[in-house]
Amino acid sequence: MAKYLILIYGDASEWGAMTEEQWVAHGAAHEKFAAAAGAKVLGGAELESSAVAATTLRTDSSSGRVTTTDGPFLETKEAVGGYYLLEAADLDEAIALAELLPEVHASHSGVEIRPVVQNG
Repeated sequence: MAKYLILIYGDASEWGAMTEEQWVAHGAAHEKFAAAAGAKVLGGAELESSAVAATTLRTDSSSGRVTTTDGPFLETKEAVGGYYLLEAADLDEAIALAELLPEVHASHSGVEIRPVVQNG
């Protein structure tokens, strides 16, 4: 079985504007995903908004010192809002499960599936 990281992207302002009813439906869709994936979900979490709590580390090329900045490094409308670590037989199975996530079907969000490198 291979491992896949499912990164959930979206527009934080759109998530922030969701009604209570929309959040309930959103949560139900994540529960449907979790039920379908079962033990194949190895972990996952919603992330704090990058506008509220993100720290970026970079090495300054001229000084060689690590600099710390508040917020994400890239200015982008979409940010990572959560993730799942999934174990699946292959990419096709990971895609089939990820298609259950509500972010795939919303106009302001989407998911990225990345295979986890298995060293050793």
